[in-house]
This record gives sequence, C-alpha cells and structure tokens, in this order.
Amino acid sequence: MELNLEQIKEIIPHRDPFLLIDKVIELEPGVRAVAEKHLTGEEYWFKGHFPQEPVQPGVLMIEMLAQTGAVCALSLPENKGKIAYFGGIDKAKFRSKVVPGDTLRLEVEIIRSRGSVGVGKAVATVGGKKVVTAELTFALGEAPKE
Repeated sequence: MELNLEQIKEIIPHRDPFLLIDKVIELEPGVRAVAEKHLTGEEYWFKGHFPQEPVQPGVLMIEMLAQTGAVCALSLPENKGKIAYFGGIDKAKFRSKVVPGDTLRLEVEIIRSRGSVGVGKAVATVGGKKVVTAELTFALGEAPKE
C-alpha cells in the first residue's frame, strides 16, 4: 500500500515545517512501513547545517524514521486519531554522511508491542547503503482535542 502526503496527514499530526517524509511506499499496518524523503537542498536546516557543506542532521533522520514508524502504528484502525510519542532511542548509529540530492529510504519494523508501548527497528538507507540504524521506543496517547 502506498500513501501520498495528504494520506500521511490523515494518519499522523505532523505538518509543515516538521512533516519530514514525502511518501510511504510500503505499508503493512502495525507491522512495517517504508517511506521516502528526497533532500532537495532547499530544506530550511541546510542553511545552517552547514553553510559551506550542507549535511543532513542525524537527529532529523531519527525523526524521519520515527514519523515512518508512527504511520505504521497509527494506521491500525484501533489507533486512529491517536498520537505517537518518543519513549526512547537506543542503539542509534550514524554510518555515513547524507547530503542534498540524496533520497532517504526509511524503513521501520515493529519488533515489540505491548499495550500502548512498542519498539521499532529503524533503518535508513541511501542507494542501498545503510546510513542510520536505531531502535525507537514509542508510546501511543490520545491526541489533543481541537
């Protein structure tokens, strides 16, 4: 199952300038999701990180992976309208520099889930090469009412 930006916005509450995935290219609700983010170089963070040599911030790649995991978890019917919060980031490794022009493939597989807490195995790749790996713990909560 593929999702475009508007369909992603129906699942997670993130919005510009902090919706950091472009599309979901594979989705098995509650099990696994794969998203993509194409870095054009026009993203706001490249102006300051770093002006002479733009490099994708590692923490934002972790957030991209977290948003991918949130789509996975929140696409389950019983989680509709909920929000996913960070519970922890473990075993994070940044293996290679990511720069404008790269397309990140963001893959998260839910490896443990109990009640409202779960853990996702997260891997980001560029051109088939691992650039970030981590285990992301999340907690599902009720979204604030508008």
